Amino acid sequence: MQIVYMGTPDFAVGPLEAIIRAGHEVTAVVTQPDRPRGRSGQLSPGPVKEAAMRHGIPVFQPAKLRKPEAVEELKSYPADAYVVAAFGQILSQEVLNVPKYGCINIHASLLPHLRGASPIQHAILQGDAESGVTIMQMDAGIDTGDILMQEAVPIADDETGGSLFDKLAGLGSELIVRALPLIEAGTLTPVPQDESKADHVGMLNKSMGEIDFGLSAVEIERRIRGLDPWPGAFTRLEGKQLKIWKANVMSTESVKGIIHEDPAAVPGTILSVDKDAAYVACGDGTLALREIQVEGKKRMLTADFLKGHALTPGMRLG
Repeated sequence: MQIVYMGTPDFAVGPLEAIIRAGHEVTAVVTQPDRPRGRSGQLSPGPVKEAAMRHGIPVFQPAKLRKPEAVEELKSYPADAYVVAAFGQILSQEVLNVPKYGCINIHASLLPHLRGASPIQHAILQGDAESGVTIMQMDAGIDTGDILMQEAVPIADDETGGSLFDKLAGLGSELIVRALPLIEAGTLTPVPQDESKADHVGMLNKSMGEIDFGLSAVEIERRIRGLDPWPGAFTRLEGKQLKIWKANVMSTESVKGIIHEDPAAVPGTILSVDKDAAYVACGDGTLALREIQVEGKKRMLTADFLKGHALTPGMRLG
């Protein structure tokens, strides 16, 4: 098949490479305009553009694909289908109607659950037992089109946003290569989404990483994992930002003999410290901090941090 591929970030690189390896002709890559990066503010290409350039594929970077002149240029690239993965722009109905087989989206959730921009992280934040990838026939809505193919993966107890990202990027690469010949053959049956089960999540922002110790230890631990690597979960210690990279919820049994729990302790209070961890009161339960990063310092095990720094019961985080 001739494919125009639309995508921008790391998640979209694997599927593009897989489509090329499968022998499809990628006639163009459509991606977001270069963005300023780093302290220099120098314009830099996104990961998908870099991949396209390695393969010598023409790159089109419209600021707004909805504009008539952008649509006309898009039409100049022959395509049986447009394949879309984390492109970052909403496609107009005019664009959706251009290719013979329409626009096929690779979405990193089990639709209709977790429509929107950050399904990978929210699957962990919400405590889902599984996530997955949906290959979807796009329509004018946001992740509302018919399901063509779907596969689930379990979410491990220690899953992070980064590790689940890698799993789903790999799965998306497999599914799109499996789906394309079936779409061409007309042997996939589109399944409408159940709107009663739909929910939507927005984009991540840095402020989401700030820890509210009034939440339960379970919710905070999910936030630490779900927002790793970006934006990271953080609090403050003696006026400096403290990122928390690993923590575990203390069970009632594990608390005994380690922590002198104080039901009246303000959430965020350090209840106890041993050689391996600091134990912090939460709105419900206790959290053991295992890996941290003080502002301006490297990420390190709490055990290593404690060798040169004092954390004492009664200190407050936040």
